[in-house]
Amino acid sequence: MIKTNRNLVYKSILEAVQNQDKLLSVLIDPDKFETTITMNFLENLPYSTRFLFVGGSKVNDGKTDVVVRELKKRTHLPIVLFPGDVNQITDEADCLLFLSLLSGRNPEYLIDQQVKSITKLQFSPLEIIPTGYILIDGGSVTSVLEISQTKAIPQHELSKIIHTALAGQFSGKQLIYLEAGSGAKHPVSPEIISAVKDSISVPLIVGGGIKTEHQRESAFKAGADMVVMGNAFERSM
Repeated sequence: MIKTNRNLVYKSILEAVQNQDKLLSVLIDPDKFETTITMNFLENLPYSTRFLFVGGSKVNDGKTDVVVRELKKRTHLPIVLFPGDVNQITDEADCLLFLSLLSGRNPEYLIDQQVKSITKLQFSPLEIIPTGYILIDGGSVTSVLEISQTKAIPQHELSKIIHTALAGQFSGKQLIYLEAGSGAKHPVSPEIISAVKDSISVPLIVGGGIKTEHQRESAFKAGADMVVMGNAFERSM
């Protein structure tokens, strides 16, 4: 039997935005995660962690399913898929960000991967959230850029970033995700976060290159509704 999709993740995000609560999510790359240390990893998460994002840029031949199953055994935190490829989709998670790479012009990541995913998602119990994904130049060539064969938007091109975010919102995206890329030298600047937040009316997620509490709080203060941190916790794995 197909489970009922009650949109619990998106509702909780909207409620947090309404209450001006800031959300912290931790990103797990299945290719780098060893399931043998799952409990140690979970015990070292910040107390304020609200969601676990699972996904990476590379195809991992079922590793996502294994990681999500192990996490579900040991935590009640919602598991949100952040897939870089259709093969990273698993019904074992709670939710999926249905990503469109708006900053690039490669049809594979604008629509082709999305079409390929429908055979898995049409009758899936996963909560699906349409998400506009925008890569911002973080000062390094990230795996997302290499795999997608696209360019990030330079941080000084503020108008282009704002217009891209608005194009995502106007095309029906329920979230906008500004991403500097895993391992970025520079996270998305507070000026960009503030300008985008002031321009859109859907929740704003910011990730990539955020490694310290100061950087996290700076992103929140600038207007991010959710901050995603990943590499900062890899030492726990």
